[in-house]
Parts: sequence; C-alpha cells; structure tokens
Amino acid sequence: MAWLVLLAAAAFEIAFALSLKPSEGFSRLWPTVGVLVFGGISVVLLAKTLDRLPVGTAYAVWTGLGSIGVVSLGIVLFDEPLTPARLACIALIVTGVVGLRLVGAE
Repeated sequence: MAWLVLLAAAAFEIAFALSLKPSEGFSRLWPTVGVLVFGGISVVLLAKTLDRLPVGTAYAVWTGLGSIGVVSLGIVLFDEPLTPARLACIALIVTGVVGLRLVGAE
C-alpha cells in the first residue's frame, strides 16, 4: 500500500511542478493555488509512506518519478526538446528508481 501512496505522491509532485510555469512567477491566482495545493498534497502523501519505507528510497523514488513525469510532460505540453541526451538521462533515472525499489524495503 505504501508504494501506491508513493505513486500518488509522485503524481501530485508532477502536477505541482507543471503548475509552476503557468503561475508566471506566482502572479496568476489559480495556477499559484495549484502549486500550493498539489505541492502540499504531494508532501503529505510522501510523509505517510515513511512509516513503511526507508526515507532515502521513498524520497529518491518520489523525486525520480516526478522528474521523469515533468520532463516527459514538458516535452508534450510545452514543446521542450526531445534529444538523445535527455532520453539517456531519463533512462538513468528510471534505472536508479527501479534499482532502489528492488533493493529497498517491502
């Protein structure tokens, strides 16, 4: 169950990060509210997993999945470049997240 909660936390982390750009430096109300709400929910969900998962593993998975999601959606939503170097970096993150999951707890 902790891993599902961590996946939800990562999803809210992605929503948090993607809300930053349209907030235009926190000058637009609703995207700014999204930043605060999504970020808060993400951290609360992450915290809820820490009684079952090692903090290092949970944090690395949370940030890794968030990074992969933001980079991927940045390519789709904001026309950010898709280059072989970026794909290689995403592959390294995926490898690290999977590795931590395999050697982590529960």
